[in-house]
Amino acid sequence: MEDVKAAAHVEHQLAVPAQSLGANTIGIDDEVLLRMSEQIPNFAGLVEKARRASDFEHKLTNREAFKLFPKAIIFSFILSLAIIMEGYDTSLLGSFYAYPTFQERFGIPVKGGGYQVTSNWQTGLQNGTNVGQIMGLLVAGLIADRWGYKKTMLGALVSLIGFLFLMFFANNIGMLFAGEVLCGIPWGAFQSLTTTYAAEVSPVILRPYLTTYVNLCWVTGQFISTGVLRGLLGRTDQWGWRIPYAVQWIWPVPIIIGVLFAPESPWWLVRNGKVEEAKKSLSQLSSPGVSNYDTEDAVALMIITNAHEKLTRQGVSYWDCLKGVDRRRTEIVCCVWMCQVFCGIWYGGNIVYFLQQISFTNTQAFDFGLGVNAIGWCGTVCSWFIMQRVGRRKLFVTGLGVMFTVLMLVGFLGIPSHTSPGLSYGSAALLLVFVFTYDLTVGPVTYCLISEIPSTRLRIKSAVLARNCYNIASICANFLNPPILNPTAWNLKGKGGFIWAPFCLICFLWSFFRLPEPKGRTPTELDILFEKKIPARKFSNFEVTPFRSNNFEVVSEGAALKEMH
Repeated sequence: MEDVKAAAHVEHQLAVPAQSLGANTIGIDDEVLLRMSEQIPNFAGLVEKARRASDFEHKLTNREAFKLFPKAIIFSFILSLAIIMEGYDTSLLGSFYAYPTFQERFGIPVKGGGYQVTSNWQTGLQNGTNVGQIMGLLVAGLIADRWGYKKTMLGALVSLIGFLFLMFFANNIGMLFAGEVLCGIPWGAFQSLTTTYAAEVSPVILRPYLTTYVNLCWVTGQFISTGVLRGLLGRTDQWGWRIPYAVQWIWPVPIIIGVLFAPESPWWLVRNGKVEEAKKSLSQLSSPGVSNYDTEDAVALMIITNAHEKLTRQGVSYWDCLKGVDRRRTEIVCCVWMCQVFCGIWYGGNIVYFLQQISFTNTQAFDFGLGVNAIGWCGTVCSWFIMQRVGRRKLFVTGLGVMFTVLMLVGFLGIPSHTSPGLSYGSAALLLVFVFTYDLTVGPVTYCLISEIPSTRLRIKSAVLARNCYNIASICANFLNPPILNPTAWNLKGKGGFIWAPFCLICFLWSFFRLPEPKGRTPTELDILFEKKIPARKFSNFEVTPFRSNNFEVVSEGAALKEMH
């Protein structure tokens, strides 16, 4: 009973002895619980509400969640539409290298007729976008933590409208490069804000849908890009490449309208001490009267989680992401996003340009590209259903294994010096499998992991660091991939699969040993799992009971008095 006497000194809360936890059951440390109780008024009452909120989340079904949070889904979807613009331009730039009017305007004559954008400028244009995104991510992380998601998104959207003029009116490749760098800044902001906002307005069960929807928007942008270029393929004037850039002005205005009506993230409001506004935000995100959902309970869980993280971590700067228990979490999100690059998608996803180099006509290549994008879109939708059953880890690891196998097969098909039509179609079919696998596994699962693995107080900054690791990896890929396919450089064609396969194998090995399974865990539960240093492959084996330790559990005052008597 000494634990009860010690806890009884804390105003508004009492503790009673708890039965010893099982070998695979863990909770918050005694010392942390007591410090939290000393700092938070009515701690026991808040814990009781937080428990109810946690139990409610674990019992919530898909059908109930969709009925209860339709507005959260809609607002998350609206903000995520910004990623369509980034996916559109990324695909646009890669496809432009195979686009006749763009090649003629910004390329150089090559032997045998025609024009090619040089390998150096291909690398430079793509890396210009990445440099802009790195700057945008760092700035957005600071602004969003201080001013919130809505103001940061609005600023990025308005900036993008102005920056697009540079690319539309470009009269030389240097001006195009400047436009790619400047447009990369708001695109970088979108990369972190859309995923973290989706995670912070949704319950646990909806996180896979709303976060992986970001990947669906990316694929949608690529699909629209390929479709626009295919529709303009017959044009031989300057509008053949200017119109695709002008299409990007369609998106910002409707998204801006949606952002103006969207509630601010309740987690951001709690982190900034705006508890009443957080309750109001949750009310705006949910449908009243649909179930026994209580915004008071939900906010209590956020308050307790935030207080727990404040006590067990140093601060909320970028440097704090690399300290203590958060170092491991930062490593995971950074490596997961780099796996999106090093799995070989720069090679397998650049399918239109690849097919041109193995004797497909322009029309055939763009038609096939449309089909591949459609299949990738279907793959992302399929991941919603598979991920809920098998989890994130198994899907991610399996996807990398399949993609490694495909890259090796494409490499072997590229060995013959004279490529027959049969081998060309075989390579094309394998790349179709590659893209489908990517958009079923690594592509969408990454967005889910990025939102779940970091602590709530460092979620935005962890996402920024992770995406910047992705952008740095992209810069490396942009130096490596163009020479592999460009006929004025290495011109490896299918043999490029051998270049990317070892990188994919490294990603597979890392994910097998280091990637944990966060499926079905609340932020508090994940905090405890990482604090206890549970090995990645054993995450699913542990039961987490927040607010209970081997020595005592926090209970309401009445229950504690009853137990003591």
